[in-house]
Amino acid sequence: MRADRNRNFSGEQFKEDHFVKTILVPINSAGWPFIALFAVIALALGYYAEPLGWIGFVLTLWCVYFFRDPDRVTPTRPGLVIAPADGRICLIDEAVPPAELEMGDEARPRVCIFMNVFNVHVNRAPMDGTISKIAYRPGKFLNAELDKASEFNERMSLSMRTATGHDIAFVQIAGLVARRIVCQVKEGDHLQAGQRFGLIRFGSRVDVYLPKDAQPLVAVGQLTTAGETVVADLDADETRREGEVR
Repeated sequence: MRADRNRNFSGEQFKEDHFVKTILVPINSAGWPFIALFAVIALALGYYAEPLGWIGFVLTLWCVYFFRDPDRVTPTRPGLVIAPADGRICLIDEAVPPAELEMGDEARPRVCIFMNVFNVHVNRAPMDGTISKIAYRPGKFLNAELDKASEFNERMSLSMRTATGHDIAFVQIAGLVARRIVCQVKEGDHLQAGQRFGLIRFGSRVDVYLPKDAQPLVAVGQLTTAGETVVADLDADETRREGEVR
């Protein structure tokens, strides 16, 4: 009987801890100015018309939700390429990395992750390595799900020399709603896989350019978790994975 009580308590404690960690997550520092602005506007609207104040309050809560920054458990085996963003795989193809990264004109496997306004928008390094080059290019704000968004939209491109001797690239792309790309690292910085390196505000996309012979281990339509989902394994001989809705 005592063992059963202890086991039940442990289960209830786990559920409680999980609930707290799910709801009361840290907020990324880049979000506080926006949260404060939303809160001030909500108060102002509430002063003139109470119903508008409640609408402002709901929008303020959404802003807090948008800038949440939960911890993640990152697989650390060498060779693994980890998803840099929460979202949905919208495209897997081969493409030439952005010209400003000066990585040559040979097409590489590319995995594109689309983030909607309800995803966590904090971006994380896909592998251990050193940032070789960072290049910003202004552009349009087309729907980030479109293939041409990678060419025409505003973007922040980063190349990395990994700890395993590979060169990869990852690109933050602004979307239809996004108007600000935040990159919090600089050239020469050494990052660990899963380490936070920036965010994109209010809907966007992140592309990962893999080494030439790498095979994506995700499928179009699959959901990813930044810092946790394995999108490729540079040390594996496994062929590209396929998927279907079931």
